[in-house]
Amino acid sequence: MSGARQQARGNGGIGMNGIILAARGLSKTYVQRSGRFGFGTTRVKALDDVNLEVKAGTTLAVVGESGSGKSTLARCLLQLQPLDAGEVLFEGQNLAALSGKALRAARRHLQMVFQDPFASLNPRMKVGDIVAEGLVIHGIGTAEQRRDSVARMLERVGLAAADMEKYPHQFSGGQRQRIGIARALVLEPKLVVCDEPVSALDVSIQAQILLLLKELQQEMGLSYLFISHDLRVVRHIADEVAVMHRGRIIEQGAVADLYAKPRQEYTRILLNSIPGRHRLAT
Repeated sequence: MSGARQQARGNGGIGMNGIILAARGLSKTYVQRSGRFGFGTTRVKALDDVNLEVKAGTTLAVVGESGSGKSTLARCLLQLQPLDAGEVLFEGQNLAALSGKALRAARRHLQMVFQDPFASLNPRMKVGDIVAEGLVIHGIGTAEQRRDSVARMLERVGLAAADMEKYPHQFSGGQRQRIGIARALVLEPKLVVCDEPVSALDVSIQAQILLLLKELQQEMGLSYLFISHDLRVVRHIADEVAVMHRGRIIEQGAVADLYAKPRQEYTRILLNSIPGRHRLAT
């Protein structure tokens, strides 16, 4: 990472030990149809007074079983879904108070890597156009400059510049996820939300993608919010872990501390579900 890039990341009132993203009192409730004929309604609290902080240059993993609210949290943090209550502070700026151009400008620095590399790429678009889409939306560079940026980023994630002319169906699942990572990082964001980015991949490919994410984090000074149901995966990438259960964060701490001495019974159950791990006493 260049000196200018490092200096840019030091601006905005945060340092490497500062907080780049903070969630305060996030609440989100869905209304679902219920009853025998679907005439009734049930209120499901997906987020219940959620608070968390992501330190600049680090990875915070949010873990929990399916339905715990993890993906809702990711979408609400990026303002892809409206909150019922609470605020999301990115470099001290409340994203919920932004709209239009101001929100779009902030989103340049907040990107997402999606769970399913098969569904998240438009099959009718060439890879070069997929990766360049964010640059076009934000009006960054000329066509030639965008093409150069895409080529460099594809090579950075382990693909070839010539892959710009191919379509998603010509790549394996791991390669498609590398394309998704390139799409997110070509804008040089400050924080990336990774929503179950390796859950759809084979175990051997998972390790490659996790290693790539860690290398890119070091090279680019990135901060990650890593969403996962798999504590086995999380241990290899996270600095801190927040455990989510029924819309609430019930425990948070450094990886080593949480794995060695979890405070909550639910966390012990998650840890004991890891294959081959020594079981913790309950």
